[in-house]
Amino acid sequence: MLIACVVGLCVLLFVGALVAPRLSRGPERAAHGAFGAGTRGASRAPGRFGRWLTKPFTKGNKAVGASASEGRSVRAKLPF
Repeated sequence: MLIACVVGLCVLLFVGALVAPRLSRGPERAAHGAFGAGTRGASRAPGRFGRWLTKPFTKGNKAVGASASEGRSVRAKLPF
């Protein structure tokens, strides 16, 4: 379920960054905040289990940032 949400969010942010690059910063920050809250909550688990639980959130956070950044860079290369 988390994977589907991350993929959907990445597509949504990519399209948003492609259409309106400046306006896409707010939703991107909100997504980073949500993933950060998940990471902070999962990191409270003891030992290695805490590190294992944080991995999906950190990977999703990186993917969201990369997709929004890629949408803005594609927009910059467009002729209009």
